[in-house]
Parts: sequence; C-alpha cells; structure tokens
Amino acid sequence: MTERNIVTMPGDGIGKIVLQEAVRVLDAVGFKANYIYADIGWEFWCKEGNPLPQRTVDLLEEHRIGFFGAITSKPKDEAAEELTPELQGKGYVYYSPIVGLRQHFNLDLCIRPCRSFKGNPLNYVRRINGDIIEPDINVVIFRQNTEGLYAGVEWTNPPDEVRSALETHPKMSKFKSTPSEDIAISTRIFTRKACHRIVLEAFKYAHKYGYRSVTICEKPNVIRETSGMLRNEALKIAPDYPEIQLWHTNIDAQMMWLNKNPEDYGIIVSGNMFGDIVSDAFAGLVGGLGFANSANIGETCAIFEPTHGSAPKYEELDPPIVNPIAMVLSACLMLEHLGEEEYASRIRNAIGAVIAEGKVRTYDMLRLVGGPDVIAQGAASTQQMTDAIIERL
Repeated sequence: MTERNIVTMPGDGIGKIVLQEAVRVLDAVGFKANYIYADIGWEFWCKEGNPLPQRTVDLLEEHRIGFFGAITSKPKDEAAEELTPELQGKGYVYYSPIVGLRQHFNLDLCIRPCRSFKGNPLNYVRRINGDIIEPDINVVIFRQNTEGLYAGVEWTNPPDEVRSALETHPKMSKFKSTPSEDIAISTRIFTRKACHRIVLEAFKYAHKYGYRSVTICEKPNVIRETSGMLRNEALKIAPDYPEIQLWHTNIDAQMMWLNKNPEDYGIIVSGNMFGDIVSDAFAGLVGGLGFANSANIGETCAIFEPTHGSAPKYEELDPPIVNPIAMVLSACLMLEHLGEEEYASRIRNAIGAVIAEGKVRTYDMLRLVGGPDVIAQGAASTQQMTDAIIERL
C-alpha cells in the first residue's frame, strides 16, 4: 500500500482529543500515512483575524485529503470582541472555516451515514403491544454542501439594485412599504449541475452498497423552483437504475416518518439546509453526536469530520470523557474514499463488537450528564473506548 499524506486539522476543543484517538485506530488497523498538522479554528481567528489561514489551504491544495476535528463558532459580534486588541475595529468578519473549505474546494457532496450498532443503549426503539422493537437503521444522507441557504448570498439592508431586482417578482409587493434597513434577505440557490451530480452520486452509492431506495427529501410543493429542480434531476437519472426505487418526501413529513419507520429508508438526498436537518434527526436515532460522522467530497479534494461541535467545556477534563466513535467512523469514510474498504470494514466491525459487548461505554452511552464525575459512575474515558476498539482489531 502506498503511504499517503493526510492533512490533519484538530481545530478547537474536543477536536484535538478525538482526532488523535482516531489516528491511533488507523495506526492499529495497519493504515500507513504521513499526518501533516495544519492550523484552523478559534485560536487563529483571535490572533490573526482568520480561522482558516492560507497556509492551511495551501497544504490541502497540495495533498487533497483532510482529516478534521471540530471548531468553535460564535455570532458575529461576539467573535469580533474576542479578537486581539490590535485587530479589533479593522473590519475582520468571522466566517466558519469548514464552510470556507467547502466553498473553496467545491466539496459539494456531504455524505452522512446514520447506522445503528446492535446493543447501543442510545438506539431508537418502538413499543408495540408491550414488545420492544429495535429497528435496524442504515440510512445515508447525501446533503448538497455548497449551495442553497448556506451559499452565503444574503443581505441586511439590501442594496438598491438588489431590492429593485427582487421587486420585479410580484410576491415582493407585500414588502414594498418596508424600509430596506428593516429587511434581511437570504437566498436559496440551486444549480442544475450540482443537483444532477449529487443525485447521480447517490444512485451510484446505492448501487455499489446494495441500497434499494433513493429518497429526495425537499419541499417542492412550496419551494417549487429549487426543490423542484432537484426532484426533476432525480426523475431523469432514476431510469438508469431500475433496481433502485425513487421516493419523494417533504422535509416536514419526513421528520414525522423517521420516528415511525426509519428502517425503511436507504439513501436520502437533500439540499444544504434540509440535509443538515434530516441528517441530525436520523443521527439522533442511532446514538446522537457521539456517532455522527461525515465526508465532504469534491472532484479534487475531500475532508472527513465528525459533525459534533468543539464542546470546549470538556477539553480540559483529565481524563477526557468524550466519545471518539464519530471521529473514528469519519476515518472509515476516509479509508473508503481512498479505496481501503477492508480496513474500514474491520474498524466498523470492531466498534460494533465493543458496543455489543457493553462493557465499555462512554458517558453519553450511559445517559449521564457530562462532567468530571462520570468516570466514577462507570463511564469509560475517551482513551479507554479507543483502547477497546484497538483490542478488538
């Protein structure tokens, strides 16, 4: 196997903890790589006015694979207050570095598997006639990652030319008497190329891994143009995959149905905002943030990350208590992207064996409130969970 160069970006808070644990698992399974550290996150915002330094972008331009921990994000005004004194008032504006990376490298595919592990006490269960039923959930969300509401095309107090353009639409008549300074506008932009690509990749994934359905989860009955474009591209592609059913759901109804029959779904495709929502909802059925993993994939670059935040209140705990599994599962997605599917399968099987045995559980799996006392209550530390996975390997 060729040794690869992986750009590691621990970031903030618990990102620094869980990333190094995932690398321990990668080493243990036999994956060979050079891990190249890169700066990202709140520290660099505060002292440089940029949470995503150009030197980090340059490393990713060179090596094209990133492994990312977590970042801290705060509202615009709070972020400005935390700049070093010499940078304050200089016009610096905080933008999420992971969103910046998605835009810069056009990481338009966000893949978020939501798979239940047998024996996980956090799994969703149903009670029917006194029986407890634990469905086997194996859903993969394909979230369009660069367009939609997260594209960043928005204004408060829109310029006259923007307002004039919008007022050519008859629906804007209801806002005609509202002063521009009292209007905030966020656009939802879909392109046909991006819609086609994400639906096609979803069908390819379904075909490769044996999923029987692809569901377009949007809101075309109300957001007719953008949701409708994604739906129409799916209708064009579906005939090329006759063994895979094409389903359509509205995002609001999907939130109800995922608590009714989550095991019925396979691949779900959504725009940026709805994909964010539905992936978090499904993640809640299979263990929550401690199991929520993702891949951000473009045509020339890919970055792999857990979807939890930086949880700074847990960073200084000794021993650390956070669940590393989401980060380790993100490493599995990276391995699959690199063609090392056997390694990915071995790691997932090891995680499944540890969970099924039930002897090693982090505080979230024991439904404890996080804090320094959870170890005394029987919770495993971060390192102990990693050690158990490695032992199974």
